Amino acid sequence: MSFSSDTKAELCRDTLQKRCCAVAEAYGILLYCNMFTADEIKIVTSSPELAERLPRLFKKAFGCSFDASSATDIKGKYTLSITNHDSIRDIFAAYGYEARGILAHHINLGVLEDNCCKASFLRGAFLAGGSITDPVKSYHLELVTDHYNVSREIFSILLELGFSPKDAARGGNYVVYFKQSEAIEDFFTLIGAPVSAMDIMSAKVEKDMRNAVNRRVNCDSANADKIVSAAQEQLEAIRRIERTTGLDELPDKLRETALLRIANPEASLTDLAALAIPPVSKSCISHRLRRLMELGE
Repeated sequence: MSFSSDTKAELCRDTLQKRCCAVAEAYGILLYCNMFTADEIKIVTSSPELAERLPRLFKKAFGCSFDASSATDIKGKYTLSITNHDSIRDIFAAYGYEARGILAHHINLGVLEDNCCKASFLRGAFLAGGSITDPVKSYHLELVTDHYNVSREIFSILLELGFSPKDAARGGNYVVYFKQSEAIEDFFTLIGAPVSAMDIMSAKVEKDMRNAVNRRVNCDSANADKIVSAAQEQLEAIRRIERTTGLDELPDKLRETALLRIANPEASLTDLAALAIPPVSKSCISHRLRRLMELGE
């Protein structure tokens, strides 16, 4: 199962307590489902958990049922539909619609006066028209509908709730989306998926730790390369001194440092300083090596 499927399964475990929230959740599903017209309501989903939840949700919200033969699994898809005109009329009436007078869907904000109902509405919208990428790979949550007004109005609802979504048009559909992990975590917490929110947090922490380790490894590797490169230049200078005047002509401290470098070609300045007799500071050994470089040149 995908992360998106797991999240929808978690949302479907949420109990149906208040009728107003059931109406709001069904509203989000209807405005983001496949068909919501005066002739037919059709919801197609690949989530078995949502297919199981929908009959209970619509029974609590409207007291109506789906067509007897509607819940069928075809190539991993569940299709649930209502064609009974009385049931459709009652559903439209619950949202202040005249079934035969709808030209374009809008969100009736009177149905979503309480924050609990707004959260339920967003849960329904995500269940029917939402998806999220695996947070291990990237952060991207989107809600897709073919109703322009609905997309604009849900954008405003999210702004009212403190979110900062983005929107776009894609292939005749309208998309509201998030690309920030914190926003997606807060969204899932709001609509009733705290486990998925925690999974995103965990993935982000793991990703940050892995990036930090990689940066540290790259930094250490770069430092090691610098040490080896500097040591090679120092060795070349010492070899030139050895071929010309000879190391015996050097002052004792410089000769000791030259011999230490020859014996420890990959050692850092800190290590060379500790090997000196008596041990000296890093700055002291650095000064001696610079002096040897000058003499070698």
